[in-house]
Amino acid sequence: MTAAGPTGGYDPRHFEQLFEVEAASFWFRARSDLINWALDSQFPSAQSFLELGCGTGYVVDRVRQLHPDWRLVGTELFEEGLDKARIRMPEGVELRQLDATQVPYEADFDVVGAFDVIEHIPDAPAVLAGMYRAVKPGGGLLITVPQHKWLWSEADVAAHHVKRYTKRELTAEIKDAGFEVIRVASFVSLLLPAMMASRLLKKDAGNVEEELDMAAPINKACYAAMRLEGALIRAGINFPAGGSLLAIARRPA
Repeated sequence: MTAAGPTGGYDPRHFEQLFEVEAASFWFRARSDLINWALDSQFPSAQSFLELGCGTGYVVDRVRQLHPDWRLVGTELFEEGLDKARIRMPEGVELRQLDATQVPYEADFDVVGAFDVIEHIPDAPAVLAGMYRAVKPGGGLLITVPQHKWLWSEADVAAHHVKRYTKRELTAEIKDAGFEVIRVASFVSLLLPAMMASRLLKKDAGNVEEELDMAAPINKACYAAMRLEGALIRAGINFPAGGSLLAIARRPA
C-alpha cells in the first residue's frame, strides 16, 4: 500500500501509522506469505531480489529473514518511507530513493517485485518496462494490485490510486512489457463480502490505516481466513473474485 512514481502518489504522512500496524496486520502478513510462497516455489534458484515501492520495508524484510544471504534492494520514492525501512532493517538490504518509472538496472536481479504500487502510477507500463530491463533473462516478476473496478471507493481515492485492475488488464500490461505470464490469482476472496460491507458502512472510508488497525480477535480471525485462502491458492485453486490480484511472470531466457 505504498507508491512510487512521478505523478501518481501516496501521502508520505501515512508512513508513520503504517510502520506501526504492518507487522501485526492480517493483510500485510497474509500478502507477504503469498509473495514469499510465489518467490520460493516459482524461482527456487533465485539469489537476488529487487522491490520497487518498498515503503517502510515490510515485504523486503520478510524476504531478508528467509534469505539473509541474498542480494536485496528496496527502492522507494519517498524518503519518509525509507527512514522507517532503515529502522526496520539497519543492515542486510540496500535501500535507495528511486522513481519507479526510471529504473536504472540492467539484468541485475533474479526476481523483481512491486506490491500495490503500479495502481498509483499513470504510466504503469513504464514501470513494467523498467522491471523487464532489471530482471535477468529467465528471471521472475511478482506483482500485486487491487482488483475490480466496481470496488472503487473513497479508500482508493485516499490511497491515491489511479485505477483498480481486472485480471485481463493486468495480464495484458505484463505481456506488453515482454514477460511470459505464469499465473494470475485473486486473493482477499473469502473476506471480500466483509471488506465491501466495511467500506459501505464506515463513515471515514478513506482511512485505510484505521481499517487495518483492528481489534486483535478480529485481526486474528481475518488472518486465519487469509491463511486458509492462501493454502487453497497454493493447491492450485483459482478464486473467481477477490479484492487483490497476484501476478507471477517470467522474462524469457
